[in-house]
Amino acid sequence: MAWDGISSRLIHSGDGQFQRRLAASASLPETFPLYLTSVFTFGDAGAVDAIYEKKAEGYIYSRMASPNADAAASVIAAAEDSEDALVFSSGMAAIAATVLSLVQAGDHLVASPVLYGGAREFFANELRRFGVEVSFTGPGRGTVASLARPNTRLVYTETISNPLMQVPDIRELAGEAGRLGIPLVVDNTFATPAVARPLALGADVAVYSATKYLGGHSDIIAGAVTGNRDRLEGIRRFRILYGTILGPVECRLLARSLRTLDLRMARHSENGLQVALFLESHPKVEKVFYPGLASSPSRAVAARQFLNGRFGGMLSFNLRGGEKDALALIRAIGGVPFAPSLAGAAATLSYAVKTSHRLYSPLDLAEAGITAGQLRLSVGLEDAGDIVTALEDGLRCL
Repeated sequence: MAWDGISSRLIHSGDGQFQRRLAASASLPETFPLYLTSVFTFGDAGAVDAIYEKKAEGYIYSRMASPNADAAASVIAAAEDSEDALVFSSGMAAIAATVLSLVQAGDHLVASPVLYGGAREFFANELRRFGVEVSFTGPGRGTVASLARPNTRLVYTETISNPLMQVPDIRELAGEAGRLGIPLVVDNTFATPAVARPLALGADVAVYSATKYLGGHSDIIAGAVTGNRDRLEGIRRFRILYGTILGPVECRLLARSLRTLDLRMARHSENGLQVALFLESHPKVEKVFYPGLASSPSRAVAARQFLNGRFGGMLSFNLRGGEKDALALIRAIGGVPFAPSLAGAAATLSYAVKTSHRLYSPLDLAEAGITAGQLRLSVGLEDAGDIVTALEDGLRCL
């Protein structure tokens, strides 16, 4: 219809009808458009039925699905070589939706003892409110096989543990869980598909804090899940119910960043090894945790299951002077800011006992080997020599 009034013309010009013309044109934008719309329109009610019944492709409401979310997810699925992927408003949203899709009241799960602090808090305390029990593996606690019960519904681990950089044998864990008929979920945040692909090693689902390396520029909060299509349908339901889909602007930024993931992870890994070797040789450093070092107990497993000789850009180190030296280095070091996150383009320092793992009890910290003299370094994309110089200058002040 033709709109007569100026207000009507302003509202209805350049809207969805114009998009139809663009879709039918002979030209296409090189990058995916940004769809800033909360809802989609239809010619009749039958079109809505067709989408709900999966007889036609389309979108209804952006809390349920959106073009930008699907575009970003398709890049992640391609990187992981998986059937499907989903993007979330944060890494914890991705973890929570995945876990809640697999367990219910009366169920039990088994998890690695050293995990990102938020994930461990969710497992150890929050799931109790839902009537779900959790057992943590580890020395003196038992293995997956010894801890599994008839009601165990999930095994959960990280490709590279935060913050001790331990690397479990994913293929072995997948085989053990598979024999018991229990799905294995792996947090692949520290590695990314450019370093390790848990699904190819036998895991059922890989989860990510896409805020970290997948985003890689410290400018978005996001999460992701990838796996086979049937498994992800249950997780998708929880994303819809809890309203945790990633917004279109963040999806666009995430898709942009994913284009350079392989290149960035090659540099992060190269720099990570050089910096780890420097720290290991420094007299004021007691111990370095990095899976690429010959001294790492995880070196053989990491070399076997990681790709292209890469070991990632994350490391931790214990200072001989303990907490006093850790706090002093945070203050003294120039050019490497103290930040409670990781995996951006720039190198950053973090302090697990005060940030990511501050909710761990003193006993849990001691059992995990996380000390007050331990710092975590996210090795950036700078020239490795400059990062080493910054650390050297900072350590000289201790």
